[in-house]
Amino acid sequence: MPNVIVTGGPGAGKTTLLTELAALGYATVEESARAIIAERLASGASRRPDFPAFAREILRRDIEKYRGQPRTSNWVFFDRGVLDALGMLQEVAPLPARELKAMLSTYTFHPTVFILPPSEAIYVTDTERDQSFAEAVSVHTRLVNWYRACGYLLCEVPLLPAVQRAEHVLRILATRAPSCRE
Repeated sequence: MPNVIVTGGPGAGKTTLLTELAALGYATVEESARAIIAERLASGASRRPDFPAFAREILRRDIEKYRGQPRTSNWVFFDRGVLDALGMLQEVAPLPARELKAMLSTYTFHPTVFILPPSEAIYVTDTERDQSFAEAVSVHTRLVNWYRACGYLLCEVPLLPAVQRAEHVLRILATRAPSCRE
């Protein structure tokens, strides 16, 4: 499965890692939440609609991006994506079990998910990222629980320069039976 998820709480370095992977020639897919927030701020609205509406809009856009990816045998790296959006939605407006199972079966990803842990050393807020570091830690914990519940193998990406983080991810994916050890 060439679709690979890179996840983690806000400010963990996901976008920086994906920028490095793109520089190495890999296709990447940007997260939807920041775009939604930027659009809302530009129109004079609040950063986010109510949480269920926000989660649904992220999911809608992430499904669109997933479907819009060309079929390829090369790795495609997603900055969060459909599975993160489903996890958000499950927190506030759970789907019926059969519908959730169908979504998880339809929008498939590599069984190894790369998660970037929160780090105060690199955490910053910006126009779209207004969460506190404590909130970033909480999001990380929820993501770990969500992905494990969905049956994915989580590989924590160590806090390294972006080039080394990208090399780490690619080394793990290059192994026949990926594990979190190199």
